[in-house]
Amino acid sequence: MKVTYLPENGKNFIPYEVMGKNIDFDDGDLMFNVSKKERDYEVVIDICQDYTGGLVMGTETGDKYIAQVVIPAREYTETEIANPNYNPDAEEGGTESPTIIQRTPVPFSMERCELRLWEMEV
Repeated sequence: MKVTYLPENGKNFIPYEVMGKNIDFDDGDLMFNVSKKERDYEVVIDICQDYTGGLVMGTETGDKYIAQVVIPAREYTETEIANPNYNPDAEEGGTESPTIIQRTPVPFSMERCELRLWEMEV
């Protein structure tokens, strides 16, 4: 996982640990499986601190920005395969093609994700 510190010369960032597909902030205060958030479009998850000092996902109840997890859009491999619905004896001008493209999701990888950490106030 790529990690970006904001600002680069900051000194006080939230502690975190990456364990497989999970990310854990502040020794269990907030933890989730990043792969379960992957979609066909980029997903950005905001991690904030609320008024009690606890970590929350999203900015609605958060008072201070702590981090962002950026999950790139799901990638696919495309393979041309025989179309099981193709009938060569059907009337000409049919819409069925003898082959179709099969899309297979590429396995999730934390290496493609980015963690952006904001310096916390002391």
